[in-house]
Amino acid sequence: MFQFTEDCILGIEQIDEEHRYLFELLNKGMDMVQSDDMSDKYEALKALMMELEDYAERHFADEEAYMEQIRDPELILQRSQHMIFREKVRGWFFENIDSAASQNKVLEELLSFLARWLYHHIIGSDMMIGKLPPLEEWMIRENPCEFVDEYRIGIDLIDGEHQELFRIIDKVNQLVRDQVDESDYEEIMKVLHELQSYTEFHFKDEEEYMESIHYDGLEAQRRAHTAFIEKIKDIEVEEIRKNPQEYMESLVEFLLGWLISHILNVDKKIPQK
Repeated sequence: MFQFTEDCILGIEQIDEEHRYLFELLNKGMDMVQSDDMSDKYEALKALMMELEDYAERHFADEEAYMEQIRDPELILQRSQHMIFREKVRGWFFENIDSAASQNKVLEELLSFLARWLYHHIIGSDMMIGKLPPLEEWMIRENPCEFVDEYRIGIDLIDGEHQELFRIIDKVNQLVRDQVDESDYEEIMKVLHELQSYTEFHFKDEEEYMESIHYDGLEAQRRAHTAFIEKIKDIEVEEIRKNPQEYMESLVEFLLGWLISHILNVDKKIPQK
């Protein structure tokens, strides 16, 4: 069974209830898959998946409308991630599942994928809804990628690595300022690879520090770090090729917004030795 755990609660009542119901639909599907009461579950599972698709569509519309209302800077990326979920559900071909055994195996895999996606999406993206700094607070700076004193948490190792992350994101931002096009593809990918590698390196150091002081917030930090890394790995290469300037602008907004919010709202809680 898929658990809607405490760390999935955003504190936004409507969105939390819709997330909870999506988990209920996925669990309903797993109950059908694992039940021995029906020899052929084709029609029941097809109806359930159609309900899941319809409800997810309504939820995504509600979530995006809320983000538009509060001018959340991650809205563009959220829309892209929602589309991944839609396409996975819509692309499912029930006519290819003939026997009950194949129905169980393939549908269990599908439901497990959707549950993992939903959990990581909530932890990695939705948890930031309403918590990212309004764009005007940092994007109006001459250099929004500047590592300022308010981002320091008082732990030299982590502060130094945060400063390096800002430096790498600034390299991405400089590409945007220079108006990137398809000819800059190799340079874009080089910088993004550097960002991914250094982010993984930093998260490892940060988690080792938290482990060394027996910090009780370590597991929540690990989940957030994993979700962020997965988002970087899921950067859409074809979108970079087709619309490099637009895509990179939204990417810079997301990277800065997530990092600033994570430092101010999460990392600042890490105790010093």
